[in-house]
Amino acid sequence: MPNGGKPTVRSRRLGSALRRYRHAAQMDQEAAAEAIAASAAKISRMESGHVSCRVIDVRLLMAAYGETDRAKVARLEELAKTSNRRGWWLEHAAHLRPDYLDHISLEDDATYIREWQPVMFPGLLQTSAYAEAAIAAGLSYVAPERIEKLIKVREARQAKIDEGGAIYTAIIWEPVIRHSLVDMDIHRQQLTRTLEVGERKNVTVQVLPFAAGAKAGMTSAFASFSFGSEPTVEAVTLDNLRGTSILEAPDDLTAYANAFDQLRSAALAPEASARLIREVLRSSKEDTS
Repeated sequence: MPNGGKPTVRSRRLGSALRRYRHAAQMDQEAAAEAIAASAAKISRMESGHVSCRVIDVRLLMAAYGETDRAKVARLEELAKTSNRRGWWLEHAAHLRPDYLDHISLEDDATYIREWQPVMFPGLLQTSAYAEAAIAAGLSYVAPERIEKLIKVREARQAKIDEGGAIYTAIIWEPVIRHSLVDMDIHRQQLTRTLEVGERKNVTVQVLPFAAGAKAGMTSAFASFSFGSEPTVEAVTLDNLRGTSILEAPDDLTAYANAFDQLRSAALAPEASARLIREVLRSSKEDTS
């Protein structure tokens, strides 16, 4: 990323992390700048993601902040190395919104992904047929040729989960399971796919039952991401009519981490969730026999 260019998701993450460590060390930007023989303005732009960070700068700053945990330092050094790296998704950039590209970048880097979906099956679980039907039925018109490209991107995103590249937890509201938003045959295929993916060691699928009451309405759909060995939430994405919003402020991350914990506590256990999905699948087949 050139100086003065648009921050990437990775450069913003790196800058935010450096800012948190500086605050924890109770140092101002002038003192941090002395550690790398730079100006306070450069520290400000590094922390906002507008200026690339060299690995040596990260190393010196973390030493100045008193951080001796080699694993934490190594994570930030890796971000500095890869902040300008082109991801596979950029091959599709002409057909994707910039905010969606940012979401995919977070997803691709994540070690833990947690998702709450009260309206439809999460994208990381969707079959191609379900994805096509859901996109086509959306409020905004999408040309058929673009739908095909979006489905290919969704399939590529799913490789992260299929290959065990992240620990994935999805909580789905019961109406999504019981009531089809698409053709019933497609809905059955989607139920089957959800059961199959839910059996993987790195995947947990839970259903939030009707009995959870108002908890289902506490927040709209969101996904949270962690990037280290611990499941500490470091970014959250929210979908809306205008695109995808990314939250990175500490208070926002805490709020959504707590919301997900409440939803997970109110949801059925994975085994009970699978039984419910199998019952709905069996009932739907009996209704057509």
